[in-house]
Amino acid sequence: MTLPALVPAVRVGPRSAAVLTLASLAGLMMFVWPLLVRVEPQSMQHGPDAPFVFLGILPVLIAVVLAELSEGGMDSKALAMLGVLSAVNAALRPLGAGTGGIETVFFLLVLSGRVFGPGFGFVLGCTSLFASALLTAGVGPWLPFQMLCSAWIGMGAGLLPRRVTGRAEIAMLVGYGIVVAYVFGFLMNLWFWPFITDAEVPYHDGHISYVPGDPVLENLHRFAVFTLLTSTGGWDTGRAITNTVAILVLGPALLATLRRAARRASFHAEPTFEKR
Repeated sequence: MTLPALVPAVRVGPRSAAVLTLASLAGLMMFVWPLLVRVEPQSMQHGPDAPFVFLGILPVLIAVVLAELSEGGMDSKALAMLGVLSAVNAALRPLGAGTGGIETVFFLLVLSGRVFGPGFGFVLGCTSLFASALLTAGVGPWLPFQMLCSAWIGMGAGLLPRRVTGRAEIAMLVGYGIVVAYVFGFLMNLWFWPFITDAEVPYHDGHISYVPGDPVLENLHRFAVFTLLTSTGGWDTGRAITNTVAILVLGPALLATLRRAARRASFHAEPTFEKR
């Protein structure tokens, strides 16, 4: 018996697609703007602009949710599922808390985005990281950047080819989990790297810190060296291993459970009333 195709928990219509696109473009600019303009490095934190970035991401998230609701893209059952999975992810994160690269928050995000679709994955990435930050006292200038990266991870999982099933699907999700582990580390380094001063290592350029006004490719080269030396071999690889093991071990059972829940929820189905 062939099971019916799953309906995305959050329908992405034209308006919500535009909001997601704009939010992603704006978020990308939050990471790369120091490479496009001349900025004097002052500190490791974003200083005065961080609170404005944090305040800016919340209206974007609210706009996404409101756009989905106004287009009929998210019903009460999808909201309930979002709340449950956000709470579970928030509870899972302290089990690793990033120690040695052990990040237990991403594998469920990947699996949920795969089952419930890109719109749901985007919102779940934001809410999961926000809830876990409140739970672990991890609120800081890095939080909006983590929320955006996680949102992209969840959305990307929902955009993976739908026809891949069985062991091939698990292999695809493992590969995706490895890639996003390194991409997450790359982007999270990029948000603060331009504000580190006088970082020097014994290689041809002499330093790996941001040089205001230098060509983009030269600064990117320094940043690549900085990332390789500080996080790729440790934090990022640990995150990739965690994602791989969790998806291999728990992926098949969790995918089946989430899909069963999605079918029973019948997202966007019209209510029926029995005549007496």
